[in-house]
Amino acid sequence: MSEPTSSNPHIDTWLNHIRALAVDIGPRGPTRQGERRAATYAQEQFEKIGLQPKWETFLSARSIFHPHLLGSLLMLVAFIIFPLGGGVTAIAAAVLSIFVLANELLELSFINNIFRIIIPKGQSQNVWAVIPPTGEHQRDLLLVGHLDSQRTPIIFSSQRWVGIYDRFTMLTFACFILQAVMYTLAAFLDIPWAWYAGIPAAVCAVLLATMCLQAEATPFTAGANDNASAAGMVLTLAKEFAAQPLERTRVFAVCTGCEEVQHYGMIDFYKRHLNELARPTALVFEMIGCSGPAWLTREGIIVPFKADAGLVRIAEGLAREHPEWDAYPAVTSGGNTEMADALRNKIPAITLTGMTKDGVLPYWHQRADTFDKMKPEVMEKTWQMTRAIIERLDSGD
Repeated sequence: MSEPTSSNPHIDTWLNHIRALAVDIGPRGPTRQGERRAATYAQEQFEKIGLQPKWETFLSARSIFHPHLLGSLLMLVAFIIFPLGGGVTAIAAAVLSIFVLANELLELSFINNIFRIIIPKGQSQNVWAVIPPTGEHQRDLLLVGHLDSQRTPIIFSSQRWVGIYDRFTMLTFACFILQAVMYTLAAFLDIPWAWYAGIPAAVCAVLLATMCLQAEATPFTAGANDNASAAGMVLTLAKEFAAQPLERTRVFAVCTGCEEVQHYGMIDFYKRHLNELARPTALVFEMIGCSGPAWLTREGIIVPFKADAGLVRIAEGLAREHPEWDAYPAVTSGGNTEMADALRNKIPAITLTGMTKDGVLPYWHQRADTFDKMKPEVMEKTWQMTRAIIERLDSGD
């Protein structure tokens, strides 16, 4: 298959960034050498267009699967010890089950927890640059795309598997809640069948642990669509605004690390710089090289996050004004983007994505996520919509 090309200079620049990240560098696992090489590339590109990039390191989890592997094993321990010593082990099992549930909820909400403290860590980095406006500084705009790529487990190998994974997470969480409730009641009441009520949770815990272990044995994807397409968009926009800054808006072009392990990079950025931002808005990019343009109205695994209503209205209005873009809203219940980090910090945010109209994220965490899959004609529509949103924000409408 021939490499994608475009006569549009913006799209051509964007494609060159995707090629550099997904082909020249290749897989970019969180905290791994590939991710660091990608950050170095971003730094060099910022410098090439006359910006002064910041390089900030942080400690991060090395895998998104480690906390859930730990949680599943602890739920199995609770199931095993419950019947061993009467009331004492029943209380211990109840406490352990509640402990797992609490930490899982915190993890899915991107909040620090005991699991995050325990699991293995590695060093990662964010690279970002600032472009001041030509006129009076009235607001800040964060353009966000992550540099790292994910492993390629069986749960992402096809849309059918993704659907199974989505339903399985809901079922597992429900079973874990059932176990915690029944074990807590059994610690104070005589419920002879309480241990049997924990069997579904034990089965789910075994399946979850198996899923995590299988995922850890798979290679990292080259990550062209997820998410070299987004990092490439940020770098291309940075070049555009370095040459022609916005009038009222200071732009933060942010290429993050370790998004694939629950957003450690974006969390670190806001921890350091939240108080420096003036009337900020976050525009997040996720998987925008193959389909779309679409905007996420809601995302989240168990814990939902909704896009800012004002930004949704802007996207809806522009889609009506430009039917040639064929832009549309989307929802995902099987994952999160860095929109969630902005929303948790009370920053209006929206994610532009390439989810298809029938809810498919093309090549999501798959080995087939390679540079040859990029579609310049789709990318041009996404570019036009992105520029229109930014212009609307800069105008203050």
